[in-house]
Amino acid sequence: MSYRAPIRDLNFALYTVADFGRVSALERFASADESTVAAVLDGMGKFAEGVLAPLNRIGDTEGARIENGRVTAAKGFADAYRRYAGDGWNGLSADVEHGGQGLPRAAALAAFECVHAANMAFGLCPTLTEAAVHCLVAHGDEHQKSFYLPKLVSGEWTGMMNLTEAQAGSDLALVRCRAEPDGNGGYRLTGQKIFITWGDHDCADNIIHLVLARLPDAPEGVKGISLFLAPKILANGTANGLRPLSLEHKLGIHGSPTCVMSYEGAQAELVGQIGQGLPHMFTMMNAARLNVGMQGVGIAERAYQQALAFSLERRQGRSPWASDYPARLFDLPDVRRMLMLMKSKIVAARAICLSTAVAADLAEFDTTAEAREAAKLREELLVPIAKAWSTDVGVEVASLGVQIHGGMGFIEETGAAQHYRDARIAPIYEGTNGIQALDLAGRKLSLGNGAAMKALIADTRAADWAPLMPGIDALERATATMMTRKGSPDALAAAVPYLQLAGTVVGGWMHAKAASAKIGDANYAKTVRSLADFYAAHVLPTAPGLVAAVESGASPFADISAEAL
Repeated sequence: MSYRAPIRDLNFALYTVADFGRVSALERFASADESTVAAVLDGMGKFAEGVLAPLNRIGDTEGARIENGRVTAAKGFADAYRRYAGDGWNGLSADVEHGGQGLPRAAALAAFECVHAANMAFGLCPTLTEAAVHCLVAHGDEHQKSFYLPKLVSGEWTGMMNLTEAQAGSDLALVRCRAEPDGNGGYRLTGQKIFITWGDHDCADNIIHLVLARLPDAPEGVKGISLFLAPKILANGTANGLRPLSLEHKLGIHGSPTCVMSYEGAQAELVGQIGQGLPHMFTMMNAARLNVGMQGVGIAERAYQQALAFSLERRQGRSPWASDYPARLFDLPDVRRMLMLMKSKIVAARAICLSTAVAADLAEFDTTAEAREAAKLREELLVPIAKAWSTDVGVEVASLGVQIHGGMGFIEETGAAQHYRDARIAPIYEGTNGIQALDLAGRKLSLGNGAAMKALIADTRAADWAPLMPGIDALERATATMMTRKGSPDALAAAVPYLQLAGTVVGGWMHAKAASAKIGDANYAKTVRSLADFYAAHVLPTAPGLVAAVESGASPFADISAEAL
């Protein structure tokens, strides 16, 4: 089934719900007027529809290959990537001084939804490169910025992160990869990394590896980890001492080469300060986390579009809303309910991600220190919600897409199963959604002594939307509970339901803003308000119920032994 970029929905979410006008009004983004942003969205949409979407199925069925220690991307991916970079899409939000276009991050994120939806496996490559750019802008030295950033921003080179090892998944304190001084101001890396997305490929001239490793005298734990940069091809044109050992055999995103990487005395440079590798890497990961949240939105949109099209074509059973027999699936009440659930959650998740990006732009470029500080608190608070809630939506919507297809959804030929398989990784990588929940409950609620969440709750109340009020009350009550339990087993056990509650309420706030907007097109206005009404009736009522899970904490399972289970 073909993909159509939801340009109208993206524009509406960006300007009407996420309040992008606050960003485009800044002097920094004077060139990001509505016509420019519209042209960017339209151009990216057409590229995604015409170039990337047709490769999605090929990437799934053929996948990447490794032969003689070299990785070859799926058929068509290398040409598509070169067109993507050549057309300038890689540097939408990068600074002009590094060769980028200097657009707001929110505008770039809106455009990038189309890439994720059209071809999620492909989208991971520029996502990681963008994250590497963020890291080097924040922590690289002048040489690294002048030498590496222009090539990364242009897309001539790609960037990626190397964290995970066989014994060190989410617990990076267990990293063993070694970095030894080479006597010439550089370092030599030795060790292996696993699950390295786009760790090797034939799409670009060079690959810049950002690697967590330990110096010989480093202390145990996270304080002993430093960040190093190791290019696949050295400045003199020779190959560096690193190589892919194998490709992982995965549930989905087969078009994305996920490598086991070996570092065999690879030449490397220190990035930032010794012992600060994890904080430096988190600059890269936080940038990637928001993109992954939008990835959840993109794959959900793709699954929804296919399910909707199938429901209009497939005929089964009788409908109380139609006289013809057999009726379209679309006219069966439960199928329409599922489609509305899919679409209403996509609308909420998209707006959450774009609102987070707007906060990120304002945190960096707003006109006063006070405004920048408030925006930074909002960004920090929303990132784990955007990543976790939106990727959970991606899985749920893709699953519903399979359900609407019925038995045909379980058959690979229809393509519905691919969306479900692809979507399933997003709640895992860039910090599992459980880790996002712990970050929200453990660190983000404490920001400004609770000021970030207080401000968010106040803004949701200001929407003055009656269906939202019980959810806000629930969030306020659950927040008070979590604030009194900081670091306790009860807080850790309640973190995920707390994030689900927060995401549900913030999603309701997004619908409240959409429903109150003045929309000239009567048909579109009806769609927007119908989706808000559906969310109010079918999703928001779950919010108060989540308070019980938050308040119960660990008590229902703290004393259960493995033998008892």
